[in-house]
Amino acid sequence: MAAEPASDLEFRAAEPEKGSPRPLRALASGGGSMCLEHTLPGEAAFDYNTISISANYLLERTKHRPAIGIVCGSGLGSLVDHLKEREAFPYEKIPNFPVSTVAGHDGQVVFGLLNGVPVMCMKGRFHSYEGYPLWKTAMPIRVMKLVGVNSVIVTNAAGGINDKYHVGDVMLIKDHINIPGFAGNSPLVGKNDENFGPRFPGMSNAYDKQLRQEAKSVVKEMGIEESVHEGVYVMLGGPSYETVAELRLLRLLGADAVGMSTVAEVVVARHCGMRVFAFSLVTNKCIMEWDSDEEANHEEVIAAANARKHHLQELVGRMAARMAQ
Repeated sequence: MAAEPASDLEFRAAEPEKGSPRPLRALASGGGSMCLEHTLPGEAAFDYNTISISANYLLERTKHRPAIGIVCGSGLGSLVDHLKEREAFPYEKIPNFPVSTVAGHDGQVVFGLLNGVPVMCMKGRFHSYEGYPLWKTAMPIRVMKLVGVNSVIVTNAAGGINDKYHVGDVMLIKDHINIPGFAGNSPLVGKNDENFGPRFPGMSNAYDKQLRQEAKSVVKEMGIEESVHEGVYVMLGGPSYETVAELRLLRLLGADAVGMSTVAEVVVARHCGMRVFAFSLVTNKCIMEWDSDEEANHEEVIAAANARKHHLQELVGRMAARMAQ
């Protein structure tokens, strides 16, 4: 005779490894109705102590004590070649640090003086399409915070959605659209660490207005104001470039430029209470027509960045000097 079925059925996934988010449990009541119940979450990101190990490794090996951090986007890593008194640390040597895998992202933390200002540069960033969770792509921002950085300059290469943008133009980012965030994919997912910031940080003023005004003054001094715009950046996951239909939707949402980075770093920087200045270099015009035979590619991104690198280096250098005042 078969045993009587239990009045309550419980389906459990295998116990996750330590450090992994715990799964949902599916519960069936005696009446047969199903519901989902969340178990307690695990640790979703490195904690303060773990990140302190990375920061202390760097502080013990560099004489510099920077208050400004710089994230170099695709093709923009040559900025660090102009630093004085450079000290470079490969990512793979830094405890707990991710490793960059993308062409144009060399993978070094570089300290030095930019226009006499101590800075900490990420020469090469991390992306979710490399297989990293978003919290890990932005983990270096928290390392910067513990090193002493209170303001960051974030750069990227982006596709121009706005019809008025041309290849080689610069877009000062005034706001962003976080597409991964719409699906709950945030670098802040998991247990919040109050050592870095609050559980629910605001993002309505993520990009510092005063710093954008300073940048407008700088580009006017440089004589490049006609090729500089102010707009909205949208982040997608990649690594495939966007379809025409997707780009048309993004234009309707109010996006001016599109890329695969930056937003997670900005969210974490603001969570840490850091000031943010960010800009995009428009490295390609987005393809908005179905009958076009063109295709976006990474090679044109690198080429466009190289063509404008001198202006970008000057912009970052002048902004660092102003931010240090």
